[in-house]
Amino acid sequence: MYQVGVIGDRDSVMGYRALGMAVFEAVDPQDAAAAVDELVKAHYAVIFLTEALAEAIAPHLQQYRDRRLPSIIPIPSIQGSTGFGMRQISESVRRAVGIDLFGHDDQQADSRQTDHPQDDVEES
Repeated sequence: MYQVGVIGDRDSVMGYRALGMAVFEAVDPQDAAAAVDELVKAHYAVIFLTEALAEAIAPHLQQYRDRRLPSIIPIPSIQGSTGFGMRQISESVRRAVGIDLFGHDDQQADSRQTDHPQDDVEES
């Protein structure tokens, strides 16, 4: 059976234990990278990681990006969201389907507006 792990500062991750998830405290990027590596070796299917730590170890996480498992998902900490998790999701969707479904790509939004000039013409 696949397992779910949560990595982050104590205050941000302890509540996940009540949901049956394995919780791993990490106070700095080195601890977080080591914890991710251990969970990967233990075949965890999903690893939630607080955004600040995920952003700090983003280059380290790249080695796992193209694997089917684990899914490494940034989550907000108790201090709130940094926006890193949403940017990661947006990039993953853009890579998978070729468009930004979340509207973060202003250039693409501009090109969609001009793709159908006939829509801009008023009928008389």
